[in-house]
Parts: sequence; structure tokens; C-alpha cells
Amino acid sequence: MGKMSAEFMYAKLTDAKIHFERALDCKHTEFDDLYPYMIEHPQFFWYKRYVAWSELLTIVKLCDELSIEWRDQFTDRQTDYIGKRVMSSRVLDEWYETIDTNVG
Repeated sequence: MGKMSAEFMYAKLTDAKIHFERALDCKHTEFDDLYPYMIEHPQFFWYKRYVAWSELLTIVKLCDELSIEWRDQFTDRQTDYIGKRVMSSRVLDEWYETIDTNVG
């Protein structure tokens, strides 16, 4: 695989990670523009997160198939969640690791 292809996949991985994190944070994503009529729907944010999670898993799968290392863009916990593939409430609640757990 050429250097350009690996750089392309890293860019796509970064985009997918940002997309998922924006969906987690209830920030605007492309999904809002695609389905503006759904914004009032109570399940909208769940759908939005599901779509972003699926996109992230797809890019990770492609990286695996192309032997491109993707784990260095994620924490160990996030890598574990991605490996399990299931978007559970734990993933949603604990995606961002808290640093202040053992302060003092």
C-alpha cells in the first residue's frame, strides 16, 4: 500500500472519530442536514449516534483489512469498545475517559 493510501485512511479514520464524538456530544453533524425532519423525533440522537458508530466501525474494518494501524488514535478503553463492536450505554457514557478518578 502506498503512503498516500495510508494517509487517506488515517484522514477518514479521524473524520469518523470526530463524527462519532460530535454525535455523542449532540453537536451538529452531516446527519442533521440529511434528515432535518427527524430532529424533533425523540429517537433522533440515538439514530445519529448509531450512524456515526457504524461509520467508525466500517473505517476501522477497512484499516484492518489494509493492515493499517488504527489503534494509536484511540485510548485503550475506546479500542476495547471498538473491538466489541456493540454500541452499548457504557460506550456512550464512558467513551471519554475521566482523568480525575485517582487524584490525590
